[in-house]
Amino acid sequence: MTHSAAKDQTPGGHGAGAGDATPAVTEAAGRAFAGMFRVLKLARPDRPIHPEGIGLAGHLARTGSTGATSGLEWLDTPGVDSVRARFSRSLGLPQQLPDILGLALRVTPSPGGITDVLFATTGWRLPGRFLLQPKLDVAGATFTTLMPYRGSKGPVLLGLRTSGLPDGPLASGEWVLHLYWAKPTGPWRECGELRLRAEPEPADTPLRFNPLENQPPGAQTYAWTRRLREHSYRAAQRPAPPAVAPSALASSAPAGHTPGGTSTLSAATERNTMSTVSQLFNSPAADVWRVIADGWLYSGWVVGTSRIRAVDDRWPEAGARLHHSVGGWPLVIDDSSQVTAVEPGRRLEVVARGWPMGEAKVVITLEDRGGQCQITISEDAVRGPGKLMPKFLRDPLIAVRNRETLRRLELMAAGGAGK
Repeated sequence: MTHSAAKDQTPGGHGAGAGDATPAVTEAAGRAFAGMFRVLKLARPDRPIHPEGIGLAGHLARTGSTGATSGLEWLDTPGVDSVRARFSRSLGLPQQLPDILGLALRVTPSPGGITDVLFATTGWRLPGRFLLQPKLDVAGATFTTLMPYRGSKGPVLLGLRTSGLPDGPLASGEWVLHLYWAKPTGPWRECGELRLRAEPEPADTPLRFNPLENQPPGAQTYAWTRRLREHSYRAAQRPAPPAVAPSALASSAPAGHTPGGTSTLSAATERNTMSTVSQLFNSPAADVWRVIADGWLYSGWVVGTSRIRAVDDRWPEAGARLHHSVGGWPLVIDDSSQVTAVEPGRRLEVVARGWPMGEAKVVITLEDRGGQCQITISEDAVRGPGKLMPKFLRDPLIAVRNRETLRRLELMAAGGAGK
C-alpha cells in the first residue's frame, strides 16, 4: 500500500476517502516526528534513538493457531524461525531511570525472506496496549508492536511477555518470551515462544531494522501507520554527514593508530558516542594550533570560561594543567583543566573540570587541508552531576555551546592570535 492510494485503510478495515482529513493529519504528524529525529541526529549521528543496545540471537517456535486465526499466514502456521535481535533503551537514559525498552527482531521465516518486527514496552490491557510505558528492566515488562498489521481478517497486534530470565545480567544467559497476537480490542492469544541469547563480541549489532519494508508473510502495513513512521525511519537511518561520521573523526590520526597506541577505529568509535561538532576553517592548521597551544588565550574561545588564572609552563604537553574560572562575574568558580593526551598540531585531549557541575572529556582534532583546516570537537560529561542529565538532553546543549566555541576559535586564528 502506498501514499498515492486513493483510499486509506483504518485499523477497523474501513476505507477513508481521499478527502478525509486522516491522511493529511497522519502525514503532518509523521513529518513532525521526522523533524524531531533530525534534531536528535545532530547529537547522535549514528542512532538518534536507541543509541546503545545488546545484540541477541536465537529462534522463534511458532505453534500456529488451534482455535481462532489471526489472518496472518506467518502466525497461523507452525514452524521454527532463526532470529537475530537487538535490545535497547529508547532514550538512552541512565540505567537507574525508567526508559522505554525496545526489542527489534529480524526473523528468517521458514518459507524464505526476512521479517523485521519492532516491539516497545507498553501496557497489556486496554487502553495501555496503545501507550508507551517506561520500565526499569524487562522483568514484568510487556512489549507490543503498538501499531497493527493488516491481515486477511483485519488489524492484528503482536505482543511479547517474558517467561524466563538469566540469574545475572540480560546478556549472561537465555531470555525466554512468549509471543501473542490480538485484535486491537480483543484478548491476547499465545502463538509461539522466543528464546534469545547474547551474541559474541561486539556486544551491540550493526543491524538496521525496517518493519515497513520487511513485513511478515501475509501481512501488510496500513497506509496511516506508514505515514506516521516512514519519514522518521528515513531520517534515523540516513548516513551521518561527513563532519560527524566516524571516518572523519579518525582521519586526523596516523593510519591505523592514535598517539597513545589505540587503534583509529576504537578512538573514532569512542568519540562517536560523544557530542560532536565539526567546522571547516579558512585558516591552516598551524594557525589554529597556535591559538590552542597558548593557554592564556583559552578564555577567548572556550565558551563558559571567564578568565585564566595560571598556565603550566609545559602546556599543552600531557599532564599539564590550565587554571581557569567558569561562569559570569561575580558568580565564578575556580577550577582547572588537564591535558590527558596530545599530538602537537593534530590532536588535543583534555579533562575539563568545573565543579560542582563535574568533569567533561574534550577531544579536539585538526585535519590540515592546505590553506584550510577541518576542526572537530567531541565532548561528554564523565563525572559529577552533569553526567546525571539524560544523554539525549545534554548532547544538544553541548553541541550548541561547542559550535559557538568553533566560531570564536576560527576568528582568533584568522586574526593572528597566538603569533
